[in-house]
Amino acid sequence: MPTSKQLATQVHQVYFGGNWTEVNLKTTVSNINWNTAIRKIEGFNTILALTYHIHYFIKVQLRVLEDGPLIGNDSESYKHPNISSQNEWETLQKTMWNEAERFTKILSKLPDTTLDTPFTDKKYGTYTSNILGLIEHTHYHLGQIIILNKLLLKP
Repeated sequence: MPTSKQLATQVHQVYFGGNWTEVNLKTTVSNINWNTAIRKIEGFNTILALTYHIHYFIKVQLRVLEDGPLIGNDSESYKHPNISSQNEWETLQKTMWNEAERFTKILSKLPDTTLDTPFTDKKYGTYTSNILGLIEHTHYHLGQIIILNKLLLKP
């Protein structure tokens, strides 16, 4: 069973680097300009939509870690703000990085005994299953972002 510190490290690594896959959300997304992030390839989500979708679940779990209610819905997770400039794209990213840092700091201090307890309600699984799911989910969509970026930059 992983500890809170180990889970926090894994979340931090997928967001900021240091994992053995050698890819992370911040480096990947920071190197994509806003025009590319909002470009649509028919049948695929935009990079903006995927980036927002990934981070939506950090925000949902962060609220719980800060003793707030569990409020989240898959149908809301793709409802990203409209981005119409590089500055807006960078502001969204800055918010994401700050919230991810806050999330990992709080998670690293969570008592390990909490990890096996229900994530607000038994029907949502445990803290461990939710956090591991968040990590897997982030890696999955990060891969999509990398592929989409390559397709969008292809001459």
